[in-house]
Amino acid sequence: MITDKSDLPSHTAFIMDGNGRWAVKRGLPRKMGHREGAKTFRKIARHCKDIGIKYVTFYAFSTENWKRPKEEVDEIMRLFGEYLEEAEDFRKDKTRLIFLGDRSVFDEKLRGKMTELEQASSEFDEMTLMLAMNYGGRSEIVHAAKSAAEMISNKEIEVKDIDESLFSSLLYTGGAPDTDLLIRPGGEQRISNFLIWQSAYAEFYFTDTLWPDFTPKELDKALEEYASRNRRFGGV
Repeated sequence: MITDKSDLPSHTAFIMDGNGRWAVKRGLPRKMGHREGAKTFRKIARHCKDIGIKYVTFYAFSTENWKRPKEEVDEIMRLFGEYLEEAEDFRKDKTRLIFLGDRSVFDEKLRGKMTELEQASSEFDEMTLMLAMNYGGRSEIVHAAKSAAEMISNKEIEVKDIDESLFSSLLYTGGAPDTDLLIRPGGEQRISNFLIWQSAYAEFYFTDTLWPDFTPKELDKALEEYASRNRRFGGV
């Protein structure tokens, strides 16, 4: 485990991949894999806070995931609702909660709960936990571009005012630092439309371990690998 906090990434992101395959390998319905994956999410989020990572983002449900079987989607939504109900626990941990993505597809109760949790935790600063639901990196960039266009239309800004800093502030993650480390379990080696803008200089860590089997020890291994890399950001 890393002992020097300066070696930790400020912002670590996770693509929680392999839940369905984990279940199929065991002869179980795919939805059972998502249940186990939800348990792993809680363990990893807790470990990130315990070791001092300040910003953590989890890719829970993409804009493309609606194409999956209805039973599987329904289970993911049920688990999301369950998480929102128990997320009150994060208040005592002083963890700020932010939900990334297009919320318009969710029912009024879920949207209300998401807003309530964000507002209730907005002043917490020990860790910021961002959960991407109905999220897509391209749609996020389009959303930010539309926001900028609306600001120009309302004469709040001029075209010349748009720079990388302003554009970043209009993303769902506005105010959070760019991603330092993106971890994808599950054996795939792509980012699948996740945090495209924010990961411009991120380090990537891929592992064959399926998400339900991803442990704090595996995370420590990824962090050690991250600490060993030389990040030059285009320099020498």
